[in-house]
Amino acid sequence: MGGSAGVSAGQPSTRLAPARPRQGNVAVLGFTRDDLTGYLFIAPWLIGFFVFTFGPFLASLYLSLTSWDIVGPIEWVGTKNYQQMLTKDASFWKSLFNTAYYVVFHVPGIVVIALALAVLLNQNLKLIAVYRTVFYLPAVTAGVATSIVWMWILNGQYGLLNVGLKLIGIEGPNWLYSTTWSMPALIIMSLWNVGQPMIIYLAALQGVPQHLYEAVSIDGGGNWAKFRNVTVPMITPAIFFNVIMQIIGSFQVFTSAYVVTGGGPAESTLVYVLYLYKKAFQTLSMGYASGLAWVLFLIILAFTGVQLVMSRRWVYYEGRADGKF
Repeated sequence: MGGSAGVSAGQPSTRLAPARPRQGNVAVLGFTRDDLTGYLFIAPWLIGFFVFTFGPFLASLYLSLTSWDIVGPIEWVGTKNYQQMLTKDASFWKSLFNTAYYVVFHVPGIVVIALALAVLLNQNLKLIAVYRTVFYLPAVTAGVATSIVWMWILNGQYGLLNVGLKLIGIEGPNWLYSTTWSMPALIIMSLWNVGQPMIIYLAALQGVPQHLYEAVSIDGGGNWAKFRNVTVPMITPAIFFNVIMQIIGSFQVFTSAYVVTGGGPAESTLVYVLYLYKKAFQTLSMGYASGLAWVLFLIILAFTGVQLVMSRRWVYYEGRADGKF
């Protein structure tokens, strides 16, 4: 009586006692037995990450500041490798230009073609699962096998592409042996493999709320109005993801150039990673190749950062109140 404590005399207190580690789970150096068990389970991944990813990542940074031909001793040269590639190495700039050329045409092409196919394959038609499988097959086909098939298609004399062009009165070029057409040939080849971005678009399209389409229909809008005002804004996160992944993958293009043209003719298809490979495993300039790898890493990081900043202006996320990133 008369007290403000809120608990009458003789009544048990409802205040919870501080949590104690359960018996057998005593903390040691801040880690409980459950913590240690969890780390033990992920230990194989942690070991693999530090030995095969993070360790080589740091080692390549050190090697980029050295001169090393694998069989000889490692010689510290500081920033000499970077100075040479920026001021004296014409092949470095040529490979960078070729890769930029590839990225500029490959990324928009893949994004547009994959979206168009996803829209077509999002229809409720018979055998639609078969069509989706057929268009996805190039994504699971080995890159070397695909490149060999395209070598036959792009053959200047009896290739399928030139035969088709001849039927409509166009004399096709000697694709793989022309300094003008060899890079466009690689870009055309790359546009065939749209399976992965297509599947991502297809999943995004199936998540668009149907009531938004109904609202456009009520307002008198047609299919184009639905696509422009509903479909594209609602799948911008998928578009953004595909753009990022295609930019990263395009800067690392290697297999098609290595198998089909080997960087020729006259370095017209010498892409950056192929040049890096030649420096590392043909001339055994591991220090220089490590420097090339770090330049590529910084370029990809810069492009990815720019895209992340720009995404705030055009990518819509429905879960946020403002719809922004």
